[in-house]
Amino acid sequence: MQKLFQAKSIDEMLATQHDLKRTLRAKDLVFLGIGAIIGAGIFVITGVAAAKYAGPSIMLSFVLAGFACGLAALCYSELTAMIPISGSAYSYAYATMGEVIAWIIGWDLVLEYAMAASTVAIGWSGYLASLLGGLGIRLPKLLTSSMFMGEGGFINLPAVLVVSALTYLLITGIRESARANNVMVIIKISMVVLFILAGMGSIHPSNWTPFMPFGFSGMMTGAGVIFFAYIGFDAVSTAAQEAIDPEVNLPRGIIISLAVCTVLYLLTAAVLTGMISYTELNVPAPIAKALHSIGQGDLAFIIEIGALVGMTSVILVLLLGQSRVFYAMGRDGLLPPWAADIHPEYKTPHTSTLVVGVGVATVAALVPLNVLSELVSLGTLFSFGVVCGGVLLLRRSRPELPRPFHCPGVPYVPIAGMLACFYLMVNLPFRTWLLFIVWMGIGLTIYSRYGMKYSELRKTGDGTTS
Repeated sequence: MQKLFQAKSIDEMLATQHDLKRTLRAKDLVFLGIGAIIGAGIFVITGVAAAKYAGPSIMLSFVLAGFACGLAALCYSELTAMIPISGSAYSYAYATMGEVIAWIIGWDLVLEYAMAASTVAIGWSGYLASLLGGLGIRLPKLLTSSMFMGEGGFINLPAVLVVSALTYLLITGIRESARANNVMVIIKISMVVLFILAGMGSIHPSNWTPFMPFGFSGMMTGAGVIFFAYIGFDAVSTAAQEAIDPEVNLPRGIIISLAVCTVLYLLTAAVLTGMISYTELNVPAPIAKALHSIGQGDLAFIIEIGALVGMTSVILVLLLGQSRVFYAMGRDGLLPPWAADIHPEYKTPHTSTLVVGVGVATVAALVPLNVLSELVSLGTLFSFGVVCGGVLLLRRSRPELPRPFHCPGVPYVPIAGMLACFYLMVNLPFRTWLLFIVWMGIGLTIYSRYGMKYSELRKTGDGTTS
């Protein structure tokens, strides 16, 4: 039993991380964070959450979710500056709580990255169909919807195609991927700002009444659901091993990207629910619908193009994050050796990237949007809470370690972060919890059958329980 909670030596982890090429600057990391944050959350999930859970109070839902993320971001910043290696929360858990907790977090991160990438790919497909529909081109529902849960389709082909293209880009190099992401981020921020400016003059305060049509609990459930929109900032930490001067640049990338996106989210939610009744927003492209409602069809067309570009960058960063988590788990022996393979020319974990791409494309092709988005939110909240706990544990067990970034207000900020995440988790639907428990059961079964047998830490016995 003690071996299950054997932690990996931080010094050893840092000494062995030389496989990947360090090419990402501070600007790239900020754009990486924004690239993952602004996407389906703002272009799709905002409308769904407002229509089904929060109504106009979705604005407060964003504030609450952003507050919880801010607490987690401070904790992430301390750990990622201390342990600048691939793996994000998985690696932090391995260094603080032991192997079995690390596996649980690594398996949970599949929800945060891979399933989130599938969710965004479905949103991307919805926006493409809306965009082409404006041009008089109708994609058959058979090729744009799932066959399950009454969607009436067969396969979501556009989602498969965009994931496949981005998987190829990631295999060919991190530098090239970062450059493509930077361009896409500039385009999508411009589109969000354009929507805010265009919609401000068409706000009808009557659309904000009633402000909480589903009550306080609806607003809190909305906060849990749209937490999905914030997952991107911690994707910065998955690229730690490819960052230049990570001790300084990683905290900057995390905090700046989160701050910028929180402001944009709040303004977008206020304008969107002010332009059109929340009851009309449960559609694949709510921002486009709001613009069409005020006779701005041409602008809607432009913003739909921007939304497509924006969601493309989200898928790119999430695929990047998941492949790096698998790389870290493969390096530690908890996944088969292929997960840690590095391409001799491109210096990328090409096999992990390919496996992730195939898995994400398959899920996006067959699973409906609403089921995925809520499950991703729960998985994300869980991993954020564990990171907050990791800061507390390391402050006590390894106080001598250098901390280039100090999370302020310890122990209060990490404790508040854990409580905030837990509160949002319990407000998510029971169905989501049931799926999460099943998912974790599958993960623990894999660990007991494979990870416990092939773990590098168990082979060498070099871990530390301190």
